[in-house]
Amino acid sequence: MPIFQMEAAAVSYHRQPALHDSVTLLWAPGVCLSTDDGQIRAGGLDGYYRSDRRVLSRLDVELEDAAAVPLGHRMTGAAGAVFTAQVRPAGDLSDDATVLMHRYRDVGPDTLTERVHLSSFSAEQVTVTLRVRCASDLAAMHRVRSGDQLDPVAPELGPAHVAWSVSGYTARLTADPAPLAVEAAGGTAELTFRIDLAPGQSSVITMRAMSKDAPDPEARVFLPVAADDRPVLAGHLLREPTDPRRRQLMNTSLQDLEHMVLADPQNPADRFLAAGSPWYFTLFGRDALWSAQLLLSIDAGLAAGTLRALARRQGRQENPATEEQPGKILHEVRRETLRVGNMVIPPVYYGTIDATLLWIRLLHDASIAGMPEAEVAALLPNLQAALGWILQYADADGDGFVEYLSSVRGGLANQGWKDTPDAVRWADGRRATAPLALCEVQGYAYAAATKGAALLDAFGLPGAARWREWAESLQERFRKTFWLTDEFGRYPAIALDANKEPVDGAASNMGHLLGTGLLTADEARSIADRIVKPDLNCGFGLRTLSSTSDAFNPLSYHCGSVWPHDTAIAVLGLAAEGEHAAARALAEGLLAAAETFDHRLPELFAGTSAKECQPVVPYATACRPQAWSAAGAVAIVSYLEGWSPAP
Repeated sequence: MPIFQMEAAAVSYHRQPALHDSVTLLWAPGVCLSTDDGQIRAGGLDGYYRSDRRVLSRLDVELEDAAAVPLGHRMTGAAGAVFTAQVRPAGDLSDDATVLMHRYRDVGPDTLTERVHLSSFSAEQVTVTLRVRCASDLAAMHRVRSGDQLDPVAPELGPAHVAWSVSGYTARLTADPAPLAVEAAGGTAELTFRIDLAPGQSSVITMRAMSKDAPDPEARVFLPVAADDRPVLAGHLLREPTDPRRRQLMNTSLQDLEHMVLADPQNPADRFLAAGSPWYFTLFGRDALWSAQLLLSIDAGLAAGTLRALARRQGRQENPATEEQPGKILHEVRRETLRVGNMVIPPVYYGTIDATLLWIRLLHDASIAGMPEAEVAALLPNLQAALGWILQYADADGDGFVEYLSSVRGGLANQGWKDTPDAVRWADGRRATAPLALCEVQGYAYAAATKGAALLDAFGLPGAARWREWAESLQERFRKTFWLTDEFGRYPAIALDANKEPVDGAASNMGHLLGTGLLTADEARSIADRIVKPDLNCGFGLRTLSSTSDAFNPLSYHCGSVWPHDTAIAVLGLAAEGEHAAARALAEGLLAAAETFDHRLPELFAGTSAKECQPVVPYATACRPQAWSAAGAVAIVSYLEGWSPAP
């Protein structure tokens, strides 16, 4: 029996598995998750994934007749890390460990590469036997996310490789040099290496994991972007940030973003940002649009690719099963139906109320930011279709507001960015009843109408006056209907419910109204004053829900947590309205929180209170990195540095 074995008992998950303490390496659409000692252990979330399949579910290293103690790890970038352990062979009685083991791990566009590097500092020859245990379940990502435990696929053994295959998917692990033996027990393969190290000598074993997808006739699997073709976002900066914390947050965020770019298989020249790691390496309408919007001051090229990728998939027909409607921009694309708990999302799903509005706004703003006129002109038919969707479908009950009601069993009950079933709450904690007209969606609609009108005018197309009248009418209705007052001041309700009543209780959604044009200067000032009160501004960013609400929980997903992109949107909106004191307060809070996460901001974190000396607390299942969190970090650093924010 070996003295040391990096092994953990299998864990049976009944909820979505935790992510916050995983070491994450990514190059979309691939990601590797492990513990901080470098082991990829069976039975949980660990693994190397590519295109929503787990290629490796186990890759652990054992040294026979030697004691190994993990010493730590260091990230070498978004896609690489080094894991280090000291090794003491049996019989070694020296005071100091004499062998170091480094595991250099890198995720590439198509491959996971791991180099196990052993270095001897002994005065004598050292011999160690190294065993690598590997397995693959080729599990669909949504099965892992649900906590399902799948049996490993039976391995196929070769002299220097192990392979697995099921239902058209294949995975393969190769080793160089070839091991002494390749054996299998159950679903686990074991590779054995004998390593002789003379004094001062080193030895390297290189392993590579790769996969081949099943055929994709529907072009739903998006493509990786090679190193030479990735956008170098840092190259667009005028200079490095002056403050060390800002510089580290900017550099980490840009590295992550550069590794989250995917290409459209229908035209690989068009790139967009995958939504986040590890669940969302695909095209999400809202996420991709917001990420591109937040990065407009850095790179307008991502906006153009995002607009075209979504335009190719713009709704063409009425289909209640997928919530597709003519002119509508989709919510997400998957290779297969997504099943997580009670949620059942079809492969191409249009259940979003805001993506179409955000697409129109981004088209306009990208044109201002430098998108070539010919490229904008090519998307004018899509613009007209999107505007048509607003008139025909966005206001189903004819009350003059844009609202939603899901038509799909198992689809998203809430179809704004806070899309969990309990996200929209009254101050007394009750859930608001759909159909819901979210406040921020009315701001998006106003911006879409006015900016859509500007594009129509710019290209000599009819209808601009009609859209300006529509926007003015919406503005008047919003002013009469949405505004409420509480102990902290005046603010817009999060939504109108099914009875057209404004849902009381302050929420972060109001921050998205800033900079849309919907508000007067006094209204913007009211929101600026309200949003920095301590019930919403926790000192680490903007809470999603006021701490005075009966539904408040700092550890909830949408009812008291902090989402970095949400804070960043409010910061840029405040800046656009000239409310710089409030903007800086929120931006500095998010900057302080980033240190807790080694400047790699997660999807969300707990809305704990800095004023009450509480620590920044991770949200256990938050994705990290997340595209719009990283893009939001870039936006707030750009603002704090005095660079021009996105239009």
